[in-house]
Amino acid sequence: MILAALVAASLVVPISIDRTMPGMLSPGTTMSPELKEATIRPLVSSATECIARTVSADPRFRVFKNGVEFNSLIVESVPSCVDLLRDMIDTYDRIYGDGAGETYFMGPYLDGLPDAVSKRIKSPR
Repeated sequence: MILAALVAASLVVPISIDRTMPGMLSPGTTMSPELKEATIRPLVSSATECIARTVSADPRFRVFKNGVEFNSLIVESVPSCVDLLRDMIDTYDRIYGDGAGETYFMGPYLDGLPDAVSKRIKSPR
């Protein structure tokens, strides 16, 4: 349910990408697994923090602290955080190859998002 709603929400917001930006990884760049993780981690964290802030700022959050309604608040927060999510996906693509960012976003990221948002709301950094 959350997956389908997030995909639909992400398609509503138009995105423009400049793949010629300076500082981007060039094809064939080799990175250690540790460096890859260190590059991705802050982007994942920033996107998740944005979603958690948006959810917790919603007045309905006090009523919908779990379940389907909580997931709806997460879905509704995506447009506010789309730039950070796009940065995460694009960087993942640059590091792991075209399509890897979307695969990560649609799989492991979304699977863990409700728990990650809940943890951040319960114990803000």
